[in-house]
Amino acid sequence: MSWSVDDDLRLALELADIADAITMQAFRRADLRVETKPDLTPVTEADRGVEQALRARIESARRGDAVVGEEFGATGESARRWFLDPIDGTKNFVRGIPVFATLIGLEQDGEVVAGVCSAPALRARWWASRGGGAFADGRRIAVSGVAQLGDAQLSYDSVPGFEEEGLGAQFMSLARRCWRSRGFGDFWSHVLVAEGAVDVAVEPAVSPWDLAPLKVIVEEAGGRFTDLSGAARIDGGSAVSSNGLLHDDVLAALRR
Repeated sequence: MSWSVDDDLRLALELADIADAITMQAFRRADLRVETKPDLTPVTEADRGVEQALRARIESARRGDAVVGEEFGATGESARRWFLDPIDGTKNFVRGIPVFATLIGLEQDGEVVAGVCSAPALRARWWASRGGGAFADGRRIAVSGVAQLGDAQLSYDSVPGFEEEGLGAQFMSLARRCWRSRGFGDFWSHVLVAEGAVDVAVEPAVSPWDLAPLKVIVEEAGGRFTDLSGAARIDGGSAVSSNGLLHDDVLAALRR
């Protein structure tokens, strides 16, 4: 069966509703079980529960589509792939910090065509479809018009993350050139770029499920989204989002 992008976006929004119900039931719960994965990052029963629920709904609604999730890996082979990050910002989630989100993105023939980022504890949701624009809580959003780094606000994940990638000096130099820098981190950095509240966001080490919906949201808001090499992809291991006007300057500043 052939599905339109609008159909897929409606399903993605439904998936976000399912995820929100699970994460908010677990958020700040005293008996929440937290484990450590082999990569030393935390995982909770809510992370796994959300991904299992979303996989089940996708299997029911889009039988034959492939799924790539943070907790259970890749299943299926198809030109259509759903990318799932059940809780982006798990470290925030387990500490009771409300900055976390479920990320849902659909890639078709190698291009992300629809995406939803839902942050229920912030009472916020962002979504986009290819050619349909980007939205936050029902209002259309657009990137800023800031054209100089000296006037720009920069958001990032963590300073040690850049140091671990051998980019500590480059990052600090970039931050000093910007008007303001704040470590909003994770999904929030990129959706703030899409909203025009932040002008540049950079993450030196990320996975495709961290980025799939964010790429289409930023691009549909009029911005640019690449890895540190400048390639417009979600599997490059890093991410730079911007209003487009500042992008080349940022890439040059962070060149290894």
